[in-house]
Amino acid sequence: MLLMGEEKLDQDKAERLASLLELGDPGGEVAIAYRVKERMRDFYRSDDPDQARQLLHDLQHHCVKKAMPPEVQRLGKTIQRWFDKLCNYHLSKVTNGPTEALNNLIKRIKRIAFGFRNFENYRIRALLYAGKPNWRVLGSIVVR
Repeated sequence: MLLMGEEKLDQDKAERLASLLELGDPGGEVAIAYRVKERMRDFYRSDDPDQARQLLHDLQHHCVKKAMPPEVQRLGKTIQRWFDKLCNYHLSKVTNGPTEALNNLIKRIKRIAFGFRNFENYRIRALLYAGKPNWRVLGSIVVR
């Protein structure tokens, strides 16, 4: 439920989330992180670049307060460092998500191929992991 958007929580789920946070989050750190996450979502959902910039500015100043958990303060400092670049999203609507996804895929392939000493076995394992390999082409490729 913490990963769901606030708008997707029906009344029962919202009440359950609130009660679970009350019982299992005595310091309120998880609840604070959830609220910060929702404000970041508001920033990205905003259609007006100026309004989004103000939302991010307010969030950044809220996050760096001494009363905030250290992780949230660190997020505030990161937002401060990357402020203009984050705001540029509203000018281009482009993210580095596809690049991050590709890097993640490469790391997972390297992880599953750990220990292979034969390049051919490594290559086949990588192709199997990434999707359906074309077996006719696979047999014709020569590695030197």
